[in-house]
Amino acid sequence: MTSLCKILMIFPLFNAGSFWNYKETCALTGARYPAAPLGLITVAALLPKNWEVRLVNRNTEDLADTDLDWADIVMTGGMLPQRNDTLFLIEMCRAHGKPVVVGGPDVTSSPFLYGTANFQVLGEAEEIMADFITAWQRGERRGTFKAPMGKTDVTKSPLPRFDLLKLNQYLHVGVQFSRGCPFNCEFCDIIELYGRVPRTKTNAQVIAELDALYVLGYRGYVDFVDDNLIGNKKALKTFLPDLKHWQKKKNFPFEFSTEASINLADDPELLRSLSDTNFFAIFVGIESPDTDLLVLMQKKQNTRRSLQQSIETIHGAGIFVNAGFIVGFDSEKGSVAHGMIDCIEETSIPVCMVGLLYALPTTQLTRRLLAEGRLFSGDEQTQSGDQCTAGLNFKTNRPRQDILNDYRTVLATIYAPSAYFGRVRRLGRMLRRERAHRMIKGDLRSFVRLITRIHQAGPGTAGSFWRMLLDCALHNPKALPYVIMISALYLHLGPFSRQVIAEIDREITDIDRGLWHTPPLKHLIEPELVPA
Repeated sequence: MTSLCKILMIFPLFNAGSFWNYKETCALTGARYPAAPLGLITVAALLPKNWEVRLVNRNTEDLADTDLDWADIVMTGGMLPQRNDTLFLIEMCRAHGKPVVVGGPDVTSSPFLYGTANFQVLGEAEEIMADFITAWQRGERRGTFKAPMGKTDVTKSPLPRFDLLKLNQYLHVGVQFSRGCPFNCEFCDIIELYGRVPRTKTNAQVIAELDALYVLGYRGYVDFVDDNLIGNKKALKTFLPDLKHWQKKKNFPFEFSTEASINLADDPELLRSLSDTNFFAIFVGIESPDTDLLVLMQKKQNTRRSLQQSIETIHGAGIFVNAGFIVGFDSEKGSVAHGMIDCIEETSIPVCMVGLLYALPTTQLTRRLLAEGRLFSGDEQTQSGDQCTAGLNFKTNRPRQDILNDYRTVLATIYAPSAYFGRVRRLGRMLRRERAHRMIKGDLRSFVRLITRIHQAGPGTAGSFWRMLLDCALHNPKALPYVIMISALYLHLGPFSRQVIAEIDREITDIDRGLWHTPPLKHLIEPELVPA
């Protein structure tokens, strides 16, 4: 029997200037942040049952000195956009004399940045938390615990501690079916962190997680946080009938979103099954419409099909697509802006995360740039953005100014109100939802708030919105709840795009005036870059 221990889990602040930080949209529903911290509540479930656990999410609530005073240990960590606050929290804990444990993707990728923490948990926690607990019980107060990459048996993953969440603070809650992705994109760190062989939970595990949320009274939007839900199609096709049965039995309390590769469009049976189970949205990494670029970035899975036809097929199944695009690849031979804009318009994808290429730690891209002597040094301690607000951390092949001009052109064009709501209007006609949206408490109030905010959102926004909404009401009323959801996102995406454009304009001006200089470059002999 382990002795009692008090654990304070702190979820660090995300960078405020992030594509994913859509607090303006959250405010419509009374939520404080988009997504709940699934990783921390999973780690909480791995701790001894008699240990007391508290969770403070810095994105939704204040951290008080009394929280730190209560704790025996602090656990924190997260992703790259949380790096600055995680480092701040480590120093805060040290000042309070509290031992701190850090983990998560950024700590795993860049452990040398977190050396002042007492403990590091690197990789997936399921099979190594027991080692940490044993060491703590022995009286050890420093240590590193490292899981083998992509090897953890996720069928051993426990039921997350959803009870630790204040569920009304979030737009959606996450669950996970699989980890890993079978593809080999050069710029992606998912395959480095979680491997190329997707590992899946049992059907019973995931149903138990949904049961737990249902019993807690949660209804509405649930996100499958898998990096590629269809990475293991065979397992997914076995799971979806069980999920549909559960949904039907409970009168469809949840609507689902996820991330998947574009080859989903090649499988009508799977698409139909996802739609029948009440999936309504997926995120797809398109990156570029240029086939040659896709081949050179090792994203060949996007080259074997018509992107426009694939997206239309998914929309026709009643699932709308959000997409990622990247500017700044080495193989760009000239301006890519107009080709990217044309792709976005032709596919009628309203929500596009267009970013600058960023060489993430541990990726094939980073290793190549390092070997070529092109990777910048010195931004690790201050980097906490995403690829929209921070990028090109390397010496580019194309002139940097040309890449930045392409980037601002794409953002300015696709997030103009008429263009954005034009794509929403066309999507509204294509989206063939068989199942109507189930109204939940607060939906009507949120819509009234949206109307008010849309009329305050700048020239051209309200007119474009109303034309889109009327068109959808006339031609495809079942799609109305979903075009309203996408319209609500514009309250963040419109101002965010203008903010990013202003930042890009400042950098372009600095380049024009000779005030921007190439930062120092990394060298292979730097100790943190030598493999363990």
